[in-house]
Amino acid sequence: MNFLDYFIVAIYLAGMLGLGLMMRKQSSETSYFLGDKSLNWFPLALSTMATQLSAISFISAPAFVGLREGGGLKWLTYEFAVPLAMIFVMFVIAPALYRAKVVSIYDFLERRFGRSSRLLISALFQIVRSFSTGIMVYACAIVLQAVLGIPFWQSIVGVGVVALIYSTTGGMKAVVYSDAIQMVLIFGGIILVAGFALHQVGGFGAWFNAVEPARLFAVDFSSFGFGGDEFGFLPMLFGGFVLYVSYYGCDQTQTQRILSARDMPAARRLLLANGLLRFPLVLIYCFAGLVVGVAVMQSPDLLAQIPADRPDFMMPVYIVEQLPHGLIGLLLVAIMAAAMSSFSSTMNSLAAVTLEDIRTLGLKFASPRLEIIGARALSVGWGLLIIVLSFFAGSIAPTVIEAINKVGSALYGPILGVFGLAILTRNRSAVGVNAGLLVGLALNLYFWKFVPELFWMWWNLIGLLVTLVVAVLVGFFFPGRAAMEDAPAFAQEDRWNGTAANRRSVGILAGYFGLIVAISVALGTLAMGGEF
Repeated sequence: MNFLDYFIVAIYLAGMLGLGLMMRKQSSETSYFLGDKSLNWFPLALSTMATQLSAISFISAPAFVGLREGGGLKWLTYEFAVPLAMIFVMFVIAPALYRAKVVSIYDFLERRFGRSSRLLISALFQIVRSFSTGIMVYACAIVLQAVLGIPFWQSIVGVGVVALIYSTTGGMKAVVYSDAIQMVLIFGGIILVAGFALHQVGGFGAWFNAVEPARLFAVDFSSFGFGGDEFGFLPMLFGGFVLYVSYYGCDQTQTQRILSARDMPAARRLLLANGLLRFPLVLIYCFAGLVVGVAVMQSPDLLAQIPADRPDFMMPVYIVEQLPHGLIGLLLVAIMAAAMSSFSSTMNSLAAVTLEDIRTLGLKFASPRLEIIGARALSVGWGLLIIVLSFFAGSIAPTVIEAINKVGSALYGPILGVFGLAILTRNRSAVGVNAGLLVGLALNLYFWKFVPELFWMWWNLIGLLVTLVVAVLVGFFFPGRAAMEDAPAFAQEDRWNGTAANRRSVGILAGYFGLIVAISVALGTLAMGGEF
């Protein structure tokens, strides 16, 4: 890196700080955490996708597709269930939560079942989210340190402290608009890398003839995930459906964007856009991984700089060694942007959940101004904790990253079961719901420890079904009335109706599901066809 690269990075970081200062005025807790519920669907959609595309995705996904042994376009199967999951979130979960007028979605559970259910799921969310985000910041910083020569502590400061300042100062509006900017940088950075690599290998035809055909296969209809096999069509579809419904509808980091929309139609457009735009984005960074992988394999010097057991170094090494100065700085900014978007979103969501949890214990603010001060203090506290976790992740990071992904699948099914009972049923007891959650989680942890041949994507569906069954059965022995007389989803205006707009949204997303599966299958068929 030279002066130009560092100058670009400095300008970007200064711009993020300036954005936070521009949006520093908030009048209440709702203003701070939900942006006064005035945000339009398009920046919210970009923010949603930027949060998902973390630095680990920017670095690891292309490496998995293009270089890692046993990798390839099977990564695309993660996207199959997204359009179908968006339908369920749009018309079942989102309306109930939006109409409840909550800041923390776990407040909704307290209204339905009582405080114990709310605090149980809230605690699980806060523990897993803070730890996983700390590991993500660590993973980004260690790559920047090893490949770009940036000291570890400077990487942490650049990613963590700047995001902490602009997020704490500007609240949800700063998070959303900074995420939108970062999404453009991430997307542009991926395209630039792919373009340079494609030119280096001699164009599309030369690349196609050089890429390993096995890496172009994405869909495996013969794998069911019961014998140690992974990434089969059925587990990725059914497990992925539960995972994404729970992630978008029952995870505060994502649902907070739905609650920030100006109205329910805007929230539905946000979800529709996310369902349509995710696959092209993932396809592009998978293509970038395939092209860079070929370029690296054709260059012994580049390949020698990538540790045999650390294929994640592929993208940073290629950027530093092959791209001109200026673009190196821009792409470094893209990597930092990916990390910062996840960090700032998590910090804001954790503060929102914590503040609402404390409020249930009797905390009251004398004025809206003190409410904002409390919200900012919690944001700073969570941000600093995540930064500390980043410093102490150390050598456990690689295994913990994998473990956290599995923990997500262990949790998301049971959590969706609890929210499903809250929205779609009446008069469920807290004892039954809590028992269902804990039994579903415990069973998934048992599978993790003692049944390794069961593909972990199945845990999502199994956890959901077990939670529902146990909650209903225990409820017969420990009946109880819900904390609210009725669930918001039973309101007439929230029920499904066959309007043209609703039918069109469902039709578009269902058709899009078929399209992305067909494209993924066609890529494998194309690989069998020989030279381009």
